[in-house]
Amino acid sequence: MEFFYALALIAGILVAFILLVLIATSYDSFKAKIPPEVDQPSKLSLYHYFYTLVEILAKTSESLGIFKEHILIRLICGGLPAFRDSKLFIKDLHFDGVPVRIYLPRLPSASKWRGVIFFHGGCGMYGGIRSHERVCRYIARESDSVVMSVGYRLSPECKYPAQNLDCLTAAVHFLKTAENYGVDPDRIIVCGDSVGGTFTANVCQELANRTDIPKIRAQVMIYPFLQALNFNLPSHQKNAFTALLSLERTVRYMLKYLNKDCSLKEALLAGSHVPESVNLKYRKWINPDLIPEKFKQDYEPPLPTPCVPQIHEETKELFETRISPLLAEDAVICRLPEACIITCEHDVLRDDGLLYKKRLEDNNVKVTWYHIEEGFHG
Repeated sequence: MEFFYALALIAGILVAFILLVLIATSYDSFKAKIPPEVDQPSKLSLYHYFYTLVEILAKTSESLGIFKEHILIRLICGGLPAFRDSKLFIKDLHFDGVPVRIYLPRLPSASKWRGVIFFHGGCGMYGGIRSHERVCRYIARESDSVVMSVGYRLSPECKYPAQNLDCLTAAVHFLKTAENYGVDPDRIIVCGDSVGGTFTANVCQELANRTDIPKIRAQVMIYPFLQALNFNLPSHQKNAFTALLSLERTVRYMLKYLNKDCSLKEALLAGSHVPESVNLKYRKWINPDLIPEKFKQDYEPPLPTPCVPQIHEETKELFETRISPLLAEDAVICRLPEACIITCEHDVLRDDGLLYKKRLEDNNVKVTWYHIEEGFHG
């Protein structure tokens, strides 16, 4: 027995030593800006350090040939199984091949339920139905609605745009069959956080001109990623080093999601992927001048950067509306359902939400905007 205790002690010391070495060699990765006014700064610090350590372990495991980086991150950050919910019926189904989970209130209703189609965040590579289980249960209970959570396929195993297509397929199926679940087809909203907000915007745009299915009642985007042209907006500068989602991590994950070489990161941050003609075309929609002045404190306009044709050619997907819904034409935007956009002050993606809010309002689409002054991404 003493032998096993000694073996366990040695193993524990070895693991602790490896972790210390990883932390020491990756010290810069742990550095992050924790704004003093942020909500629960100690919790943000804890989340940041934990996630950064997981990321370092994942990169190390991939370099040693043990695990692919994204696999280990999924295993650790995938969320814990939730317990049975006394207020909800929960069903796992497939809608035209796409896995979904339906949350139905147990108490009967005098009228048909409202419906919520939910797309989870996670950069298109992480997360899933389980990681957002508690969020979806909360929405179903508090809004007294039927919630459908979509388990779209993840990159890099399933290449872009498989994720968008799965979200669209599941949404169309639910809209067509809503009454089977006691849902009023005229009271269905689409909702998503982070890249789930991207999918929300894209699905609504894709369905804007469809007449064969019920219209989506509203779209809810929680700190969404909406454009990949300009990474030098005020929120990018202000929150470039903010904990959890830095600007560098945002661009690196976007490249990994698209199965691109991460060495392109610096070129994208500088804007070398955008031809002058494209900049001129879209500056009416993506421009720091469109951001309200109160959000531009200490903002410094970047120096112009010439486009590198090879970089542009390698990153053409960034100009598609599936990645950058902000680039959709006015003829599409004006037909979108009313929106609720949630932004956080300490979020690198804050200005994406602000710019989309303006685009929608300019096209006479009603917008409810909720800005969390002490909030951060995730």
